[in-house]
Amino acid sequence: MNVLSTGETFEFKDLFARVFEGLKLKNAVSGGEEMLRLRSYEKILKLTNSGLVQKIGKSYRALEGIETASSAHRLARLDSAILAAGRAKA
Repeated sequence: MNVLSTGETFEFKDLFARVFEGLKLKNAVSGGEEMLRLRSYEKILKLTNSGLVQKIGKSYRALEGIETASSAHRLARLDSAILAAGRAKA
């Protein structure tokens, strides 16, 4: 999500290289590079099918609303819903 949200257009190979490097820096690489490549490809296809990423030939570009697909965004929405429910009880 972070790599795509820069607004640049990436071919999958370049996109994966950036994601893989970022994960290596965080020591978050597990399961091997090929498995991670497959999971990344599945994720980019899901984002494309949901209309958050545009595929142009062999390249991908994020569209408006890409931030809403991130887990951090979903957790923030959940936190705000929990706070609102707590306030409603008070």
